[in-house]
Amino acid sequence: MSELTVPYLVLQRCDPARNMARFYVLTIEPTLFGDTALVREWGRLGQRGRRRMDLFAGRVQAVEALEDWLVRKTRRGYVPKSPAPWMRPPSPQPD
Repeated sequence: MSELTVPYLVLQRCDPARNMARFYVLTIEPTLFGDTALVREWGRLGQRGRRRMDLFAGRVQAVEALEDWLVRKTRRGYVPKSPAPWMRPPSPQPD
């Protein structure tokens, strides 16, 4: 993966009975000063939400923090959002 590519993970938690529609986005991005940042965004679907950036000295620490947050959010009922059709890898063509 290129250094310029910013991978991100989108999670959602929806429960119509409780009028709950939330999102949580986790990304790992480089900073201007050479650090690595774990950026977390969360809020209600359709709204702006909040954003927090946690800085780490290296990518390994940022990935570990991302994995910790992923475990926490899946325990709370968040599930990965299926990627948009234009983001999915191409399906193999029959010969």
